[in-house]
Amino acid sequence: MADRDKIFDIAEAKNRLIADINHSVWNYAEGGYCEYKSAAKLMEVLRAEGFQVEEKAGGIETAFIGTYGSGRPVIGILAEYDALPGLSQKAGEARHCPIEGQAYGHGCGHSALGAGSTGAALIVKEYLKEKGLSGTVKLFGCPAEETGFGKAFMARAHCFDGLDMCFSWHPADANTNFPRAITNYAVRFDFKGCSAHASSAPEQGRSALDACELMNVGVNYLREHVPTSTRLHYAYLDCGGDAPNVVQDHASLLYYVRGPRLSQCGEVLERVKKIARGAALMTETEVNIQVLGGLNDYIPNHTASRLLADAFCAYGGPDFGEEEYAIARKFLGALPEEERNKTIAAGARQNGISKEAFAARPLNTAAEPYSEKVRQTVMPGSTDVGDVSHIAPTGQYMVTGVIQGTGDHTWQFTAQIGTSIGDKAAQATARAIACACAEVYENPELAEQAKKELLEETDGVYVSPLPEDAVPGEKR
Repeated sequence: MADRDKIFDIAEAKNRLIADINHSVWNYAEGGYCEYKSAAKLMEVLRAEGFQVEEKAGGIETAFIGTYGSGRPVIGILAEYDALPGLSQKAGEARHCPIEGQAYGHGCGHSALGAGSTGAALIVKEYLKEKGLSGTVKLFGCPAEETGFGKAFMARAHCFDGLDMCFSWHPADANTNFPRAITNYAVRFDFKGCSAHASSAPEQGRSALDACELMNVGVNYLREHVPTSTRLHYAYLDCGGDAPNVVQDHASLLYYVRGPRLSQCGEVLERVKKIARGAALMTETEVNIQVLGGLNDYIPNHTASRLLADAFCAYGGPDFGEEEYAIARKFLGALPEEERNKTIAAGARQNGISKEAFAARPLNTAAEPYSEKVRQTVMPGSTDVGDVSHIAPTGQYMVTGVIQGTGDHTWQFTAQIGTSIGDKAAQATARAIACACAEVYENPELAEQAKKELLEETDGVYVSPLPEDAVPGEKR
């Protein structure tokens, strides 16, 4: 059994460093594949703690692998640190208050995610050293989770090969298990036509914008004839210009095609491509179709997920104090009355306390235990952790870093994760992941059981969703 008192002592000594990482990366607020300062910060910490660090892992500028120890089991921990555009916000401010000159913000909490995962690796390193155990811990610096499929590119480069188990986490509004997630393809459609005066010579024009419009209509009809779990989203990247009296000779769309499994998602994508070609045929334009990236569905491994959930249940959620509750009350008070009342009611139910008690301390602290329903529940979102989960048995957990009901990808998330609330979430996660890792080092048969479960799920086959010519950070 893992020495939990030892892990607690080591974790306590690392808490200040974990908080520093969260605030540093939060302040850098760098977008996908541009996280140079953020990656450098984490690598600097790892080297100072005695890790061997491989820069530019998988040929990606802002990816890295930090390694400590030797022998098996080999356990990976995933760190992310990319921010989102348009979500700049001052920390702790409950009104919209962007930081001047800063376009990005950590509206999904990846500053804390990277800090907590790094902290976990540091705690594991000390535990292995002090206990004299065989085993290796690897911290994977994974860029561009939000829009760049970073882990899928790292998986294609075999970065995760050889792992016996892997752990990750994500800031959220509750302490709960991470369910299955669906696959996703990102595909660009560039239409090329012929420009002409829209009034005096319309017959000479071939409208790329018309082709885009017809494609979207066709895809809308397709929605009735695909599995109900399929999701099709699109956005215009190029509308051809702002002059209505010109036949637009160029226009572009970006599509996301999502589905429960990669094979099913690929089948739907082929039908979408046919619609695009049909739209080009109808308008006498040309279309260039480019698959920019993709990711696999996330498979919650039974053994890995249970170990991580058990660690959180044993330790409890983040150690919030009056400083964190005061910040949380400020954000709760900024909500419209109806939304505030719903938030209080939901939080009271989730924590098994009165509404008055939750309103005074509006952060979820109860930790949800593992159950088999985790593997049966499918969330409609996607994550590139899915590709890792097809290669190594992977467990994830969501940890309270914001008040109940705070949406991902919002400035409110940015504002809260940059405070001590985010620090406490990262610190609690660091010790929980470290505890789960220690259980595996003390009981290597757990890794073998987890790998057996993964083999039953995947037949030992990993299929990359990326086309051979896809390049990390390719412009959309």
